[in-house]
Amino acid sequence: MSQTEVLLVEHIEKLGSEGDVVNVRSGYARNYLIPRNKAVPLNHANKKSLDALKVARAARESNELQNSQDIATKLSETVVAVAVKTGAGGKLFGSVTSAHILEKLSEKGFQLDKKHLTNFSAIKSLGQTPLKISLHKDVEVEIKVEVVSENPIEENE
Repeated sequence: MSQTEVLLVEHIEKLGSEGDVVNVRSGYARNYLIPRNKAVPLNHANKKSLDALKVARAARESNELQNSQDIATKLSETVVAVAVKTGAGGKLFGSVTSAHILEKLSEKGFQLDKKHLTNFSAIKSLGQTPLKISLHKDVEVEIKVEVVSENPIEENE
């Protein structure tokens, strides 16, 4: 397979950021990256625009870091309460998944993705559980998830 060297004009997930010179397959460059103005072929004229792209990249990364830190300070004060149905003795029917938590966070005004929840495993018991959220490679925050019963707990006889 033939490879082509291209200069990325914008950040592309799992490939690189603006200003990066990457080797990609020729068809990917020719049919996707270049027509959508996400990259330009690497030649002498385009190498001169490299400095401007690196300045734009630094500004974007600085802005993303600042936004992540602002969200982290707001999230650190947040407690998410999830009401679930329980059976005898407080046993949960099912478990609390990342979708439940993300839904509760979106109700509080935080728009997060599943990828932000690091090392998440379904919560299968009542009570308070700490949960780590990674907003940026340098910003991580811990919130508390409170799992409560939506119906009165009946004791086992």
